[in-house]
Amino acid sequence: MAEQQKEMRMAYVDTLMALAEKNKDIVVLEADLMSCTNTGIFKKTYPDRFFNCGVAEANMVGIAAGLSTLGKIPFASGFGCFSSRRVYDQFFLSANYARLNVKLTGTDPGVTAAFNGGTHMPFEELALMRVIPKLTMIEPSDPVSCAAFVRLMADEYGCHYLRIPRKPVPYLYSENETFKFGQAKVLKEGKDVCFIALGSLMVNQSLKACDELAKDGISAGVLDVLTLKPIDKDAVLNQVGKVRAIISAENAQKMSGLGSAVAEILAEEGSGCRFARIGINDEFGEVGTQDYLVDRFGLDVGSLVKKAKLLLG
Repeated sequence: MAEQQKEMRMAYVDTLMALAEKNKDIVVLEADLMSCTNTGIFKKTYPDRFFNCGVAEANMVGIAAGLSTLGKIPFASGFGCFSSRRVYDQFFLSANYARLNVKLTGTDPGVTAAFNGGTHMPFEELALMRVIPKLTMIEPSDPVSCAAFVRLMADEYGCHYLRIPRKPVPYLYSENETFKFGQAKVLKEGKDVCFIALGSLMVNQSLKACDELAKDGISAGVLDVLTLKPIDKDAVLNQVGKVRAIISAENAQKMSGLGSAVAEILAEEGSGCRFARIGINDEFGEVGTQDYLVDRFGLDVGSLVKKAKLLLG
């Protein structure tokens, strides 16, 4: 039986459409990437609530901030490289520092940028966004969690950064699953090692690594982080009490992202648990298929399995 999947961009747009039907304050902004994110669907239905700002992403964030001051709930999106590096100062000051209500989405994170190459491959935006005070950072792992968090973003006042791939990803949760900011989900319990994973790519890689490790009698589990900020500290520490080793797994630079957040928790709590990080190791991106890039940067199942075995001795 084929694995059920859905494009994350469609989960994003479908949810915005449903929200906009009930709430006239929902507005959508784009930087001329409507065909890439499928927000052109929103434009056709709500042309007076859609703003194409052209290839001027920083200006788009400024407009979103202005709309927020008028009581609107702006969702602005672009490729992750533009929604982070290019707009950073505007998002920091005009939206976050001003305590406004801007929802910023970055698509094609990490190696999922594939053929757009190193210039469009945001390995570093988790590190950048994580140091913005009070910003909520979300990376859902499937279409259900994506839709749920878009609804939560619309309901909660404040700035949010949503990180999603555009292409199809497998379903992991049932439609009636509930989600909260700062609440991780245990997808699989283990006794020897736990993969603390962020985002669809690394959550699914971790689940496959669990199956491979089971062949050698190693019991591995997966904690789906879902929100990097605030991170679910209690869920991390709960796993520390159950396993012998913890491995963080992220489709981003290891420095200052998920791996650093988990390391901070373990260090501050005085945990003696063995720990390692899987992620990009201080490199720039490059052009290639997603499968090639996953292997090239050590995000593959084999690397997860090898790291687990090394930690466990």
